[in-house]
Amino acid sequence: MSKNKKPNSAPTAKSSNVTTEKLLKFYRDMLLIRRFEEKSGQLYGMGLIGGFCHLYIGQEAVVVGMQDCLQPQDTVITAYRDHGHMLACGMESRGVMAELTGRIGGYSKGKGGSMHMFSKEKGFYGGHGIVGAQVPLGTGLAFAHQYRGDGGVNLAYMGDGAANQGQVYEAFNMAALWKLPVVYIIENNQYGMGTSCARAAAGPGLYQRGVGYGIPGERVDGMNVLTVREAGLKAVNHVRSGKGPYLLEMMTYRYRGHSMSDPGKYRSKEEVEKMRTESDPIELLRAYMDKNKIGTEADFKKIEAEVKSIVNDCADFAQTSPEPDSSELWTDVLVAA
Repeated sequence: MSKNKKPNSAPTAKSSNVTTEKLLKFYRDMLLIRRFEEKSGQLYGMGLIGGFCHLYIGQEAVVVGMQDCLQPQDTVITAYRDHGHMLACGMESRGVMAELTGRIGGYSKGKGGSMHMFSKEKGFYGGHGIVGAQVPLGTGLAFAHQYRGDGGVNLAYMGDGAANQGQVYEAFNMAALWKLPVVYIIENNQYGMGTSCARAAAGPGLYQRGVGYGIPGERVDGMNVLTVREAGLKAVNHVRSGKGPYLLEMMTYRYRGHSMSDPGKYRSKEEVEKMRTESDPIELLRAYMDKNKIGTEADFKKIEAEVKSIVNDCADFAQTSPEPDSSELWTDVLVAA
């Protein structure tokens, strides 16, 4: 972390019920996602990761704050900017990085790549490359929770670009009709590929997109992990109590381009730097903890050393794990009898 740049403001959400251990965990989890994604970018630049690769740098507070609201039976589904969601769900960094490099040690045996990884054990159902396609699937997962009566809820993440897709509203309608336990989370990082959300989405806010279906919505500071958690608990409790779906628009920001092939020339360097300096989620939490004397310098150094070790280990594993055997072409394929 930079010692020269201090955020202008720190988290102000209620934190009386957030322990020191939990705050340190939030810091550790966000830092792990940040360093993992930075390493992914390096490996991509070296030609070790092929295909598309969408980094989550800058948006870490959203998944870390929301994940703390969940119970073991709950499920998560998202789009293609998904590495952070996987790590937040507790998926092993080795398996995620090995999938990025197309190795047999990856979560999809090296056949799915960046956008298509799954872990039923961790309640993570992808990683989906088609814009908005995961939203009706998440709605189906919520229906499964309701049908089984397991008390679970689904978090269905999408980007601001997906919020204009027709299938999203078909899902909203069904979820509202059947009062399904699903929280729709729009990660509004301000740009759908290279187009500003302001130029692509009509209306006062994406959080109001469910009003016509009776779905309550809320706009949240997605750069503040404590604010995310507070709004997430409210939304999750709402849907878990049988009141039907809830919509959260997380106002966040990605520092890198849409994908690794995007130079991001549609926005200024000054805009990105301003967000990094004033609203970085990791810096904001660190400033809050420093101000309130939460955690010691030794705690932070220990976390940073642990994260560095994990990231280096998973990068080494991803480069040494064997590539899939050619016979894997015929596995995990659905064939009609």
